[in-house]
Amino acid sequence: MDLRQLRYFTHIVESGSLSKASRQLFIAQPALSQQLSKLENEVGRPLLKRSSRGVAPTENGLALYHHARFMLRQLEQAMSIARQESGAVHGMVSVGLPATTVAALGLPLVRRVRERYPSILLNVVEGMSGHLGQMMRTGQLDLAVLFSGDVASDVSVDLLLEEELFVLLPKQSALVAARRKSITIAEAAALPLILPTGEHGLRRRIAAEFDQRNLSPHIVAEIDSLSLLMNCVYEGIGATIKPMAAVFLEGKRGRQWRALSISDARMSRRNYLYSLPPARLSTAAAVVAAELRSTALGLVDSGAWSGVEAIAPAEC
Repeated sequence: MDLRQLRYFTHIVESGSLSKASRQLFIAQPALSQQLSKLENEVGRPLLKRSSRGVAPTENGLALYHHARFMLRQLEQAMSIARQESGAVHGMVSVGLPATTVAALGLPLVRRVRERYPSILLNVVEGMSGHLGQMMRTGQLDLAVLFSGDVASDVSVDLLLEEELFVLLPKQSALVAARRKSITIAEAAALPLILPTGEHGLRRRIAAEFDQRNLSPHIVAEIDSLSLLMNCVYEGIGATIKPMAAVFLEGKRGRQWRALSISDARMSRRNYLYSLPPARLSTAAAVVAAELRSTALGLVDSGAWSGVEAIAPAEC
């Protein structure tokens, strides 16, 4: 078994297709199939199930995939360290952040790490929390901010902050009277709402509040792209329910927003900082985890990130 075979195998699993992996890797499909066959012969078990829809890992293949991903990431980090000058914290650190968290925390975090630890290569992955959770479970990320405390059992989890959810509207919107600073949950349900799809954790959190009160929200669109969703809201298609991080960058675009608190329901979501267990966490990743927490606390303390209660480590 060699590392090339493991790289090919993980790429095939992630693409779900030999032909697609062949194109992405710039390798002829027969040659790729030959390398896969060699790997399966060495393992002594089938690693992929083939069908008309593509390929999927067998139980043995999935176990190998998880370990291979971790091994390959460790090798990448080792090579990164070997190429760096001595005397500084260095290495590659992969951080998974949901879209709203990227809007509030992404740029300040990248800037801070770059200024303080120029030898750290920061790899920021934006995605839905469910996808990031899967990446965390399979060892593809060193750190992630997620919205549930039970995403993975073999990693470290700390409560980072709690975000209040608001009904967000453009400042000029006539959907709610201009004098209003808050809204009831029943009034929110009656608004034309643009929300994420049902697979999104935030949507499930909002739906639970409506279901608890036997309310049927008036949903006019379901959009998982944060930028498109906020563009649609700003164009007057509907309102949305989001944390304040969703409008963090909107002021720089010249847009003005209203954030209406929900007066008769406690609608919030918790943010958890996930990291690999200490035995597997590199020095660089531990440094970035500390900087991520410090950056988040600083944004909240300064008032730049509103509608958020930061949780200090002693409170976790």
